[in-house]
This record gives sequence, C-alpha cells and structure tokens, in this order.
Amino acid sequence: MALMITDECINCDVCEPECPNGAISPGEEIYVIDPGLCTECVGHYNEPQCQQVCPVDCIPLDPERKESREELMAKYQLITAA
Repeated sequence: MALMITDECINCDVCEPECPNGAISPGEEIYVIDPGLCTECVGHYNEPQCQQVCPVDCIPLDPERKESREELMAKYQLITAA
C-alpha cells in the first residue's frame, strides 16, 4: 500500500526530506504523498521513514491503494532505474 497524509498534518516539514523517493510534497493545505512514488520505503529502509519522524502520527496506510511487498519492490526498482 502507498501511504497517505491525513488532515491531522500540522505542516511541520519533517517528512518531506525523509522520503527517499521524493513522494512527499506540499499540497494546497497539507503535505501529500504521490502514490506512484511511494514504496513505503521498501528497497531503502525496513520501515517508512515519514511515519518514523511524524510528530502527530498522521501518515497511515492508504486503504485505497493496496500493494504487496513484491509490488512495492517492483515499483522501487522502476523508480531507481530511471
């Protein structure tokens, strides 16, 4: 699954630089995650780095975007091959 940022986001700016795929960016009101770039840090780290640094715990799994670990690894390989 890709991750998502909920309305509880306080725009603290700590998640964006932690994303190894550049999937996090400022949205109109809160930060947003591009599901096409989010691999939950598979291929880079054991755990999603944005979740680790978020002070308000507002980055859950996106239930609309279910992906297996294998699918996330394949996405990671496509992203890093470019």
